[in-house]
Amino acid sequence: MSADKASAIGIDFGTTNSVVARANGEAAADLVSFAGPDGPASVFRSALCFWQVEDARGGLAHEAGPWAIAEFLEFPQGSRFLQSFKSVAANPNFEHASVFEARMRFEELGQIFLSHLRAHGGDALADLPERIVVGRPVRYVGARPDPALARARYDAMFEALGRPVHYVYEPLGAAYSFASRLSEPATLLVADFGGGTSDFSIVRVVPDAAQRCVPLGAAGIGIAGDRFDYRIMDRLVLPLLGKGGRYRSFDKVLEIPAGHFTDFGDWSRLALMRSRRTLDELARLKRAALDPAAIDRMIAVVEHELGHGLYEAVGTLKRALSTEDHAKFDFESADFSIDVEVARADFERWIAPDLAPIAETVDRALATARLAPADIDHVFLTGGSSLIPAVRQVFAERFGESRLAGGEELTSIAHGLALIGAAPDIADWIAPEESGA
Repeated sequence: MSADKASAIGIDFGTTNSVVARANGEAAADLVSFAGPDGPASVFRSALCFWQVEDARGGLAHEAGPWAIAEFLEFPQGSRFLQSFKSVAANPNFEHASVFEARMRFEELGQIFLSHLRAHGGDALADLPERIVVGRPVRYVGARPDPALARARYDAMFEALGRPVHYVYEPLGAAYSFASRLSEPATLLVADFGGGTSDFSIVRVVPDAAQRCVPLGAAGIGIAGDRFDYRIMDRLVLPLLGKGGRYRSFDKVLEIPAGHFTDFGDWSRLALMRSRRTLDELARLKRAALDPAAIDRMIAVVEHELGHGLYEAVGTLKRALSTEDHAKFDFESADFSIDVEVARADFERWIAPDLAPIAETVDRALATARLAPADIDHVFLTGGSSLIPAVRQVFAERFGESRLAGGEELTSIAHGLALIGAAPDIADWIAPEESGA
């Protein structure tokens, strides 16, 4: 890709993946290609890896994206691997991540991530334009997310770019990207399924008009791909690690508290579990457990950093079940292995409790726009989980299969954000917190 000066860049900082696009004018934008251990790619994993080096600043060396994964897999015992740290942006209970002897705030992790993102982007990100557009969720992850806290943390993180940053709802970026395909006026609903949130936006598209897209309504929910992953973990992995088991407490036999397994529902928290305090607690639980071998396996997951491999197996199964009726869950390690066949029907039953609130959020987006399903001309599904047949069915039931569209599931948001950055009507797209609403 040419390193000529871009008029704007769009950054989709995702829970699982991050993508950057450069606008070359109001009508065109190209994805930035990142260097990687397996070759260049336009998708950059939202991951960090730290390891101790005496002559490095602060005694820590670090990498991001696919390079972080490669470093971790080569030296798992000497590394600290963090993934999906975006999920704690709006969490007031998160103060810092313990990385060896260092304590790092969200913005520090974010600044390190951005430095590597730019470095691996090469010339395309060496000279940044004055206008930078960053996507943000309609609703952040968490039971009680604090949007103001997330905004402050984002501001501190992206301050490292040395340019003013404009925030736009992520699905509006996808809407703008899809709108570039249309030649007739239309009302468009965009469903963006990320790792931590599912966001829905409705816009009116008027091709060739001065204001090409008009936002009409939006809604979001903190249920998305990571929740679906956890459903698989909960059914196939956690029972082998002691969930549902029992332990002795004096003269009583009690069920192992569910709190021991809470962190397995979040990639970032699972990566942070390896601490002396946690391992001591698990050692005590092992001595009291009726099935100590199960707790041994949980200790191995924490101590030997098996979380990445487990979730890779989860992701492989989830993707396979998007196209097949049956697929294998296959995980191998020195400590234990899992080899089981899973039916798509079972997976759909596991995620059914999550699909209901997602469907309610779609209805709420329609209500904010004061529209009925019949008023929607196109539904654009984006994000990896949009490929799950049961997710797609939520929209087919409301809008009809003929109105559903997809494609560029992982890159459309960044593409649209860059186009918004180059457009004269950018003020109409800025998220409410920034515009003062």
